[in-house]
Amino acid sequence: QVQLVESGGDLVQPGGSLRLSCAASIRFFSTYIMGWYRQAPGKQRELVAGITTGGVENYADSVKGRFTISRDNAKNTVYLQMNNLKPEDTAVYYCNANGVTRHYWGQGTQVTVSS
Repeated sequence: QVQLVESGGDLVQPGGSLRLSCAASIRFFSTYIMGWYRQAPGKQRELVAGITTGGVENYADSVKGRFTISRDNAKNTVYLQMNNLKPEDTAVYYCNANGVTRHYWGQGTQVTVSS
């Protein structure tokens, strides 16, 4: 059974950092485009960052220069390093795996940025 398990969410002060991890039990993990999405209360889920099978990264304008996505295909894991966090980054963060024919979501991890 395919699972994406996120971890690393927490309560952090503005300006702080967090590193999210997503461990994927997916065969041929390296063939999936991986992404991090977030959903704040009352808002639609939005793409935060993505990384292709070849390691090309893309970011939402709101997080460019602050967040970094990376993947370790040997560990079937994707990471999101978040620096200089702002209150508007508060949301549930979801991991996504996008394959040619299959598409998976994790259960989400809460990130709260507040003083």
